[in-house]
Amino acid sequence: MASELRTEKGSSNGLTDKAPWTDEQGIVMKVYQAVMLTLEIVTLYIKMVLTWFHAMYLLVVPPEPKSVNGEIILITGTGHGMGRETAMRFAKLGGVIVCVDINQKTNQETVDLIKEQKGKAYRFECDVTDSEAVKALAEKIRREVGDVTMLVNNAGIMPCKPLLQHGEGEIRAAFNVNVMAHLWLIQAFLPSMMERNHGHIVAMSSMAGVLGLRNLVPYCATKFAVRGLMEALHEELREDTRDFSGIKFTVICPYIVDTGLCKNPKIKFPSMMKILTPEEASDCIVDAVRRNYYEISIPTSLLYVNTFCRLLPRSVSSHLKDFLDSGLEAQ
Repeated sequence: MASELRTEKGSSNGLTDKAPWTDEQGIVMKVYQAVMLTLEIVTLYIKMVLTWFHAMYLLVVPPEPKSVNGEIILITGTGHGMGRETAMRFAKLGGVIVCVDINQKTNQETVDLIKEQKGKAYRFECDVTDSEAVKALAEKIRREVGDVTMLVNNAGIMPCKPLLQHGEGEIRAAFNVNVMAHLWLIQAFLPSMMERNHGHIVAMSSMAGVLGLRNLVPYCATKFAVRGLMEALHEELREDTRDFSGIKFTVICPYIVDTGLCKNPKIKFPSMMKILTPEEASDCIVDAVRRNYYEISIPTSLLYVNTFCRLLPRSVSSHLKDFLDSGLEAQ
């Protein structure tokens, strides 16, 4: 009995003796965690400030354009408009152009134009909304041309009318061409880029993917989706444990380009927000890709204006939109 009491007493004393030490450990751990968190915050702040100044520097002194000589550049929608003009410009810079379009006649015309200027181009027809057709296309291109190192998802359609006037088929077609085709093509050609840690994916979004516009509800939805797709894919590769820093991404957000898609444009201030020609837009696209810009608008000022407007109350930004009074009338 006495032994048991001594044991209990000893245990009690042991617990009493350990309690202060346990409290001290807890305090030390909390101090350590606070110090480490402070260091992490300071490090983050320094990184953010340095990155900010670097970004400001690049606004004044743009990065040198990279060479695309010898790059195998696949561009969709090369039968006309920006696709054709972009293909011709990359060809002049020494790129090997893989022209993909559903229209054989106009696609061949683009290839002929490239060859007339001593460029190198190949023609392939494909319905890029068909995932199986895209897989077959990718295999054929690998055999006949080589591994694609630059993918320009340019093909798109733009139905323009109030949402309630759209049929189901029309909406599905817009998403298939403007969004799903991007996914199928990226799935087909990204793996070879990852193997080499070398490549560039370019996505044609729109200013309609930055702000909502009337008469373009399904189109806006598809172009917002493209921006989300590219941002998520960029983060997926950036956070991967493997090094994919050699794979670049560029999102293009043109305003109104005279490609035939914009039937009834409405511009209140043409000098500030003019309708661009495909040639002008393509010059901006090629320059952005060569400088590895992640995202640009055409004109370049529009993204900055939109960012500023997002900081304002919605009613205030609506007043600004009403003042600019620009967009597309229903077809």
